[in-house]
Amino acid sequence: MPQLHLYVSDELAAEVEKRDKKHDLRLYGHRGAPAHLPENTLPAFERALADGANSLELDVHPTVDGHFVVAHDPDGLRVAGVAEPIRTSTLDQVRRWNVAVGTGRDDLDHHTVPTLAETLEAFPGVPMSIDLKPDDPESVAPLIEVVARFSAEDRVTLASFSTRVVHLIRRLGYPGRTTLSKSEVAILRFLPAALARRFVSGESAHIPVRHRSIRLDGRRFIARCRNLGLRVDYWVVDDAEEARRLLDAGATGIMSDDPAAIAPVFRERGAVGIP
Repeated sequence: MPQLHLYVSDELAAEVEKRDKKHDLRLYGHRGAPAHLPENTLPAFERALADGANSLELDVHPTVDGHFVVAHDPDGLRVAGVAEPIRTSTLDQVRRWNVAVGTGRDDLDHHTVPTLAETLEAFPGVPMSIDLKPDDPESVAPLIEVVARFSAEDRVTLASFSTRVVHLIRRLGYPGRTTLSKSEVAILRFLPAALARRFVSGESAHIPVRHRSIRLDGRRFIARCRNLGLRVDYWVVDDAEEARRLLDAGATGIMSDDPAAIAPVFRERGAVGIP
């Protein structure tokens, strides 16, 4: 890389450096480290980072009183045995839940649901993928405001399974990365690269190895994404050999429920930030 400046302009060198940074290898703690601790809790995120993750993946829902809490499901039934929806609950009500209940383990203390603000504050500098779970355009602007409050746009990728939510995040001018919508992934998978480039606006493909019968882990597909400057990060992978195969094929990231099992694969490659 140092020799690059001998042959290209400073502007092009800066663009290459920006692209390479975008492709830094990332091992995400998927909802933290739920193989060991209750998912989407501060202790689970701490465990993930201690076990070798250099990034975090988490989910958020808005409460009725305007807070974003870190939770995957729309209610507390699976994780806490409480059937109340988050959308109609206050933050105080959600904080009373013990999400250790859903693990079925008797050796865990009470674990609470954190807010997104608490999570951003607790892990400064840590890259995060934040998935807004509801298909709720009204939540988009407040979510962007929370991220901006912590000046975290450069490290937070905003994601959603809702195409209209993803498009709204971009239309509102979010300066950080966004994930590809499902339609953009389909475009990349099936249209010629030159045509696909015209219809893809996101920066990160956060995808499974397969969607139904469609494989998304082929070398040609990964190369196409990389050539367009996209990250290609796979979920959820807990097997080291599978992670190794994907990284060998050109993947830029792995999301795992058990980062400790995957970290050695990243260490082999000298990935930055893997303890």
